[in-house]
Amino acid sequence: MNENSVGWLTALIVGAIAGWIAEQLMKSEQGLFMNILLGVIGAAVASALLSILGISFGGVIGYLIAGVIGACLLIAVSRMFRGRRA
Repeated sequence: MNENSVGWLTALIVGAIAGWIAEQLMKSEQGLFMNILLGVIGAAVASALLSILGISFGGVIGYLIAGVIGACLLIAVSRMFRGRRA
């Protein structure tokens, strides 16, 4: 296993924290499950996008940073789509 990877339990905990931070930054109202989902998926999305630019984060702190960035992006994208439907 890679030294810079995090375990699934750590990913859930850090994802929940990242989702909560993104929720506070973006001023959105979401529950714990959505925070975990946004944090974990956001970390994967942000890591992929940043790796294209040649930037990589390692460890738990890097996963948290990527999770916050990615979750904020996902919240912004979901607001764009919800705004178009209304």
